[in-house]
Amino acid sequence: MKDIVEQLDERRGHARLGGGEKRIAAQHAKGKLTARERIELLLDEGSFEEYDMFVAHRSTEFGMEGNRPPGDGVVTGWGTVNGRQIYVYSQDFTVLGGSVSETHGAKICKIMDMAMQNGAPVVGINDSGGARIQEGVDSLAAYGEVFQRNIEASGVVPQISMIMGPCAGGAVYSPAMTDFIFMVKDSSYMFVTGPDVVKTVTNEVVTAEELGGASTHTKKSSVADGAFENDVEALIEVRRLIDFLPLSNREKPPVRPFFDSPDRIEESLDTLVPANPNQPYDMKELIEKIADEGDFYEIQRDFAGNIITGFIRLEGQTVGVVANQPMVLAGVLDIDSARKGARFVRFCDCFEIPILSLVDVPGFLPGTAQEYDGVIKHGAKLLFAYGEATVPKVTVITRKAYGGAYVVMASKHLKADVNYAWPTSEIAVMGAKGAVEILHRADLGDADKIAAHTAEYEDRFANPFVAAERGHIDEVIQPHSTRRRVCRAFASLRRKSQTRPWKKHDNIPL
Repeated sequence: MKDIVEQLDERRGHARLGGGEKRIAAQHAKGKLTARERIELLLDEGSFEEYDMFVAHRSTEFGMEGNRPPGDGVVTGWGTVNGRQIYVYSQDFTVLGGSVSETHGAKICKIMDMAMQNGAPVVGINDSGGARIQEGVDSLAAYGEVFQRNIEASGVVPQISMIMGPCAGGAVYSPAMTDFIFMVKDSSYMFVTGPDVVKTVTNEVVTAEELGGASTHTKKSSVADGAFENDVEALIEVRRLIDFLPLSNREKPPVRPFFDSPDRIEESLDTLVPANPNQPYDMKELIEKIADEGDFYEIQRDFAGNIITGFIRLEGQTVGVVANQPMVLAGVLDIDSARKGARFVRFCDCFEIPILSLVDVPGFLPGTAQEYDGVIKHGAKLLFAYGEATVPKVTVITRKAYGGAYVVMASKHLKADVNYAWPTSEIAVMGAKGAVEILHRADLGDADKIAAHTAEYEDRFANPFVAAERGHIDEVIQPHSTRRRVCRAFASLRRKSQTRPWKKHDNIPL
């Protein structure tokens, strides 16, 4: 018996070394942690239960029968984050470059199947050279099986992808179908075709970082939701995100202890909106002053800054926030902000996370570039996402809410549950200047008449009371009491139940 136990310990030690000490040292020299080190940091200490440690590939082509490392380049299992179960797989770049084989893919699929069956999130740590060329179509089949699991798990359990090294070719489509993608600056990249292929086909000379690095995907393409300085920071921040999320679509988001009174008054909010209607202010200040302890986890911070998305807690319960940002393009809606907001709203609706919308929007961005690129269809994504969402929806209009953008931003007409407005809000088809130029075209040459018409229009429409008279606004509230009113609104909606007509699925304007 003793010999058998010693043999087991020896085999485990060999498996844990992955590609060996030299390759581990090379991984560290690049500023990257190993697959197992990453799992240790992500999960609670001592909670990891590994599966399939001794699985090896079955390939015999190109001399592969003589190189069968245990684990086959991916570490899989489950553990806990702050006591809550998650499943995890972490690709090991020290073993055959983390390349995906038939058995490598089967290990990932097994973990994803278990996550769906048991109702727990999946975190995938990607660090792979791509498909294992020696296995040909079998490696491609493995990718296809993983893709199918991503599709089936969508909306069932939260899926988080961490890109902590290369992720290229067909491999990029698995993270692309998950709920959140996080990258590490200067050591991770994603692209369908690499710089060499790009140069051959299009004659463009581009580095891997320029083509698919963290900066590219967080600022330009919107593929990634966030980028971090190093592996350690990325893993700690993902632990923080998991704390906001439910384990599955069968559970409510977690409730955490809170030490911030729901009745807290913020007098400074009474002067947040400037007297000059064209002067910007920072909507993040409002978000942080509403949130428990001012804690706000922002998603896609570096992309489409004219809309803000992220998570806060109110009375210890997770709430998704979508807010126009007057500091960027005056908070106008455009293609990028509509796509960003729609994706976030749909995620919240999948997992029963209530949505708070903070509105200061002058309209949709005009121009040929927007129209040619399809702002109509892209803008409809945000409209569609809000309208189909059945979770509790509370809206606060702080200043401008003009035209179609007013309707899109979780208005009462899209079945928002509680709609508040500050006294500084203006709800109208358009601003006073544009409206007067249309309504009183004949007087355009007379400055005094135009000024009088503008003042008349502002007195009539530059306030929330016309909408309140018609029931489109439930209450005009004092800015300083916003946290209290919003907390009470969500408390009243905790047992909300709303059904939609039966359908196989909707057909969102993609």
